[in-house]
Amino acid sequence: MSQKKVSLKQLDINSIGSWPRTYQMGFCALIALIIFGLMWWLLTSDKGDVLKGLENKETELRAKFQKDQGRAANLEPLKQQLAQMEQQLQQMLRQLPSKTEMPDLITDISQTALATGIRNELFRPQPETLKEFYAEKPIDLEMVGTYHQFGAFVSGVASLPRVVIMTMHNISLKPVNADKDPLASLRPDGSLKLAGTVKTYRYLDEQEVAEQEKAAADAAAKENKGKKKPKAAAGGES
Repeated sequence: MSQKKVSLKQLDINSIGSWPRTYQMGFCALIALIIFGLMWWLLTSDKGDVLKGLENKETELRAKFQKDQGRAANLEPLKQQLAQMEQQLQQMLRQLPSKTEMPDLITDISQTALATGIRNELFRPQPETLKEFYAEKPIDLEMVGTYHQFGAFVSGVASLPRVVIMTMHNISLKPVNADKDPLASLRPDGSLKLAGTVKTYRYLDEQEVAEQEKAAADAAAKENKGKKKPKAAAGGES
């Protein structure tokens, strides 16, 4: 006896047990697929964002690794270049006057000005200012001379045995008789008055460098100590 065919429209959802076996198996498979899909979405949907973030992190780490690898490959040549630069710097510093040579150097500068005919109305050295690896010596001065004399003075200072570095600060150069002769500044033989401050420099010896480093370290430690806030006292007033 053949089984009577049943259409989907004739199936009653409330009496699944009376459905033909084929439809029951299909319905169970559909329910299983829905459950599996919900489980996959609940369990793995947020993992996609995590995976994407990890992939981006991997890309960043690979780029950083390649960059660091390139730096590491050039580290040794850079160290050698730095050592050469430090050696050249020390050689250049050694060409500057030392602490014991500074008094004679200042005297030589003053004598060079007098030798060129310049009149020193003021030549007053100021206390030194110590820097990291050098010291600067300000000199307040007022000089009277001509263009040619000032040119000879600069040339004479440049020809001193030691390397002399001089920087000028707040310098004024005016004709001596500017109020009487407005054209005095245009005449090469007219007297000029130079006033201001020049700074000359010397290198620090090893002991002075050590003292500077110690002073810097003490200042840094004191600053860090001052930044630390004291802890509030526990408990309230009785």
